[in-house]
Amino acid sequence: MFPSAHIDTFTRDNLPPRELWPEIDGLENLGYPNRLNAARELIEKNLEAGRGAQVAIVGAEGEMTYSELDLVVKQISQYFESQGIKPGNRILLRGPNNLTIVAIWLAVLRIGAVAVTTIHLQRALELEKIVEIGKVQFACVDHRFLSEWESVSNFNGKSFIYGGEADFIKDARLNDGKHEASVTAQDDVALLAFTSGSTGVPKATMHFHRDLLAIADTFSKHVVKPTSEDVFSGTPPIAFTFGLGGLVIFPFRAGAKTVLLEATPPPQLPDAIQKFGITALFTAPTAYRAMLGNITEEKVKTLRRCVSAGEHLPKATWEAFHAATGIKLIDGIGATEMLHIFISASDDEIIPGMTGKAVRGYRAKVVGENMQEVADGEVGRLAVQGVTGCRYLNDNRQKVYVRDGWNLTGDLYMRHPNGYFQYQSRSDDMIISSGYNIAAPEVENAILTHPSVAETAVVGMPDDERGMVVTAYVVVRDGFSPGDELAKEIQDHVKATIAPYKYPRKINFVDALPKTTTGKLQRFRLKS
Repeated sequence: MFPSAHIDTFTRDNLPPRELWPEIDGLENLGYPNRLNAARELIEKNLEAGRGAQVAIVGAEGEMTYSELDLVVKQISQYFESQGIKPGNRILLRGPNNLTIVAIWLAVLRIGAVAVTTIHLQRALELEKIVEIGKVQFACVDHRFLSEWESVSNFNGKSFIYGGEADFIKDARLNDGKHEASVTAQDDVALLAFTSGSTGVPKATMHFHRDLLAIADTFSKHVVKPTSEDVFSGTPPIAFTFGLGGLVIFPFRAGAKTVLLEATPPPQLPDAIQKFGITALFTAPTAYRAMLGNITEEKVKTLRRCVSAGEHLPKATWEAFHAATGIKLIDGIGATEMLHIFISASDDEIIPGMTGKAVRGYRAKVVGENMQEVADGEVGRLAVQGVTGCRYLNDNRQKVYVRDGWNLTGDLYMRHPNGYFQYQSRSDDMIISSGYNIAAPEVENAILTHPSVAETAVVGMPDDERGMVVTAYVVVRDGFSPGDELAKEIQDHVKATIAPYKYPRKINFVDALPKTTTGKLQRFRLKS
């Protein structure tokens, strides 16, 4: 590791032991210097390229050019330092996607502090776990989401409120903006991104300044292929690394524009695409399906890139979206532990129903329990290595995610002889019924092709006779009546679409499926 710029060494002190790190390979091809500040790279490099007058970001507060954004980031940086924040301190961010929170995030990185991103809808009990694990000392909170923050019992640091009357940004803007970025090491921790744990205890993933650039210089550069003329947008919160990459890092790295939508329901995304001239969209599979009823040629004529991640993309959804728009959805699998997407494909390399190949900068294989690679066509656990990798903050689960230098993502995959990887299931979503292994996503895809089905989720439920029984939860479209007759029709449809033993023996009609704030299905809630 390189000499750190952190005065507060908490994050470096709590990195996993080096023998538990995954192998990091390919960094030499990216050519990063030993001293690297991601915030400076993302903004000032655009000024040096002559893009100062170009609009960088559009949010609920208005829009800013790269020069204007650079100034406010430097002013906030000066304010933070005047408040005693030191390199290495942890600063929690709580607010929806907008211009202000992006400027704050950039300022945190600029001064060498560590951003702790949270979802603005998280409750006090969830935030308390984050505060404890990350030993959070400062917080920047949108005034609209202050009440829940004030209920966090274990935070003893200082809160900066933005928006409304008590807006620290107004005080920050009084500074002259003459600020030099912290001379951070490329492997100084810049971000603590939290991911859910199966035990209910979240895990803090630790990402370096170089990692933030690496995802742009691998997946974005070689799969998304952005230009400075692109207009990025989407629905995932920047508190999630999928959103942080797609809505902040990727556009700024390319000198493009990003449009941050605080609250746009997926069915209304085509209207936002038309309004802002969006060319690159990032959202979840369920959102792409929800858009279908509101798509017209005029509304989506500017779109050229659509990236789907966060959960498995059903082939039926891919085909329906392609039929409606002519756009080939870019499927991708990533992980908070790896920061962003590492298997994907774009353009003519896309094969519907396949996730894709390892992104340049990564390599992947499918392994059995003993970590030996299985033959093509066999199902096993996905193992990945590359320019980023899992580093949990002081967490014994590091030994589970990383084995023999490989990151084990928790996904079951099959590799085909052509090198493409095909998703089967999460390792805990595989249904074993009467000795048959049945992947829930495959059943879901078959159900979705029935004209009555709007959404579905499939889980395995305990069964005395079969061990587990395939159970489907179905939301029907308007104009269809749920009941035994429709259930039988869907079951027969599935039998005719995939192997008959995979059909859902139980179908429960529901008004809505349990989801996260980003629209990701929560199958575990259906099992309880």
